Amino acid sequence: MAWMDKNPFVLGANLQGGEKLVSFPFDTARPSPPTPAAAPRPLDYEDERPELQETPDHAVFRWLAISYASAHLTMAETFRGGCHAQDVTDAMGIVQGAKWRPRAGSMNDFSYLHTNCLELSIYLGCDKFPHESELQQEWENNKESLLTFMEQIHRGIKGVVTDQQGEPIANATIVVGGINHNVRTGRDCGVLAGHWQHGPQPTPPPAPYSAASGGDYWRILNPGEYRVSARAEGYNPSVKTCHVLYDIGATQCNFILSRSNWKRIREIMAMNGNRPIRRVVPGRPMTPRERLRLRLRLRHRMRLREQMRLRRLNATTASGSPTAPPPSTALPFPFSSTAYTPWSQEPPTAGTWETDTETEVVTELVTETEGWELHTGTAQPLTTAETYTVNFGD
Repeated sequence: MAWMDKNPFVLGANLQGGEKLVSFPFDTARPSPPTPAAAPRPLDYEDERPELQETPDHAVFRWLAISYASAHLTMAETFRGGCHAQDVTDAMGIVQGAKWRPRAGSMNDFSYLHTNCLELSIYLGCDKFPHESELQQEWENNKESLLTFMEQIHRGIKGVVTDQQGEPIANATIVVGGINHNVRTGRDCGVLAGHWQHGPQPTPPPAPYSAASGGDYWRILNPGEYRVSARAEGYNPSVKTCHVLYDIGATQCNFILSRSNWKRIREIMAMNGNRPIRRVVPGRPMTPRERLRLRLRLRHRMRLREQMRLRRLNATTASGSPTAPPPSTALPFPFSSTAYTPWSQEPPTAGTWETDTETEVVTELVTETEGWELHTGTAQPLTTAETYTVNFGD
């Protein structure tokens, strides 16, 4: 298992005997849900089986299994039944493991869930221990199937994930849209479609082999069009549309990822106590609560700036003269005032009352109390000035 986790195998098979079929994952079946007390009991002829769970790559597994069974000389000929009982493959020579022999912790399930490898169980023949004289015939029965099965490694997509400088990115994630099963790019190792080169490789490998550097990936897919994305830690994701043809030969889909600023964002979030940063959407109207909080924050900042200005002013005055200045009666902000005409002047006549308009400007000083923040802090007085015009001609 550690060997499979270290090396990016893509396709695998374990060969067994005693049956003549191809089994594919999942081999584990979900337990049947509890039956309510009032529910009717199933009839005798109804099949009481656990709930089957298909893999996200169920169609790919069926393709791989059919490619082996159809090329076998006798595996798809199930009109005589199975080896030891009735045919469980629906005359195709393939079956899902959970439907046939449910078991937990199989190698096929482990390979699919924890590695990049798609592994199947191939049962070569009904005789688990064939006689020496039968080996030649067993080889002829399975030779073409084995070659066809190995050819499927070249079906799907492959490529390299690099950064903008051309350096390969190891352990990048390849995501295929619509299939909830991801694969990762490989690390430095020597691979030949599932064959491992033991020992160090000081010189370049021979022609049939290739050195799989970090950043290489392989993904078996059925023919079709797929939306594929590559993601890696510290990089922006990249998305492409890849086409898989019916002909043998994987489609080349390379990805170039650019650096992202997520590292700096995480540092800022750590400085902020790992609290989530609220995302401000441009053009989205603010709610009344958000508008109130923003107004309070702005007033709080203006108050702090005024306090800082007064501290600097007091410090400058204290350093210039040892005596405290007399208290000032002036307001801390300018406002306009209007001199009113004496009340002793003659009132306007009837003619001027209809034609002239008198305007009076009044300034009011209002003292309010505002909280430091919403529901927090100590209340502080705040003096504001409001100026309005009264038109007596209306």
